[in-house]
Amino acid sequence: MLTFSPQTIETNWRCGRHNLQRIQCRSENSKGVYCLQADHGKIISGLRDNSIKIWDKQSLECLKILTGHTGSVLCLQYDERVIVTGSSDSTVRVWDVGSGEVLNTLIHHNEAVLHLRFCNGLMVTCSKDRSIAVWDMASPTDISLRRVLVGHRAAVNVVDFDDKYIVSASGDRTIKVWSTSTCEFVRTLNGHKRGIACLQYRDRLVVSGSSDNTIRLWDIECGACLRVLEGHEELVRCIRFDNKRIVSGAYDGKIKVWDLQAALDPRAPEPLQAPCL
Repeated sequence: MLTFSPQTIETNWRCGRHNLQRIQCRSENSKGVYCLQADHGKIISGLRDNSIKIWDKQSLECLKILTGHTGSVLCLQYDERVIVTGSSDSTVRVWDVGSGEVLNTLIHHNEAVLHLRFCNGLMVTCSKDRSIAVWDMASPTDISLRRVLVGHRAAVNVVDFDDKYIVSASGDRTIKVWSTSTCEFVRTLNGHKRGIACLQYRDRLVVSGSSDNTIRLWDIECGACLRVLEGHEELVRCIRFDNKRIVSGAYDGKIKVWDLQAALDPRAPEPLQAPCL
């Protein structure tokens, strides 16, 4: 049984101890969960059956089902006011968190919307159509297209951004960096041998996962690859990092926890990973 003191939580991360709770979200028509986000009170998931489901995190009961998309819900993000979703129906929808009402539908991409991020009045979406759209969000009902970024030669699978840079990754094996303020192209990060499925960007660091089964750490300012992490046996599908660790999930069915500081130290030997979850 896990407790929640900081010392115990840190030990659990290092040793791979965890509690597993399952949410039974399958229905006759539901065949998979494509995306989710959680906070202290709720879990919001996007499903293959075109719906968004909101779950109580404590009871694991489904509180609300949002419908309106005509294709699978592939990506989402929410804050205290809105849920924003992207779908294989090529649209982006904005929903009221409390009521579940659709506040806005954005029609721009001509193929599936694969990923999105929004923060501080800016939203970035990317698509199977190989493009990235940058949007100004004055309010949930007042969202306008600022710029379309074109440069990738395959589907753009993931985006992230801050006040300085927009970062995108594609099936064309590259990561591209763009200026957030001007939307101008800055540089390309080359190194992955196959398409890139996931990334996170924070400060100077980009961490990416690929169908070449590796994770790469990059310095965004100079474009250098700082480290290649090997250990997964199949496509690395999702990745997150904080100040201490990188957590990766792959199609090999494993979640791996890596020591971030060791990964950034060129003198540190392999392996850098804690036990798998």
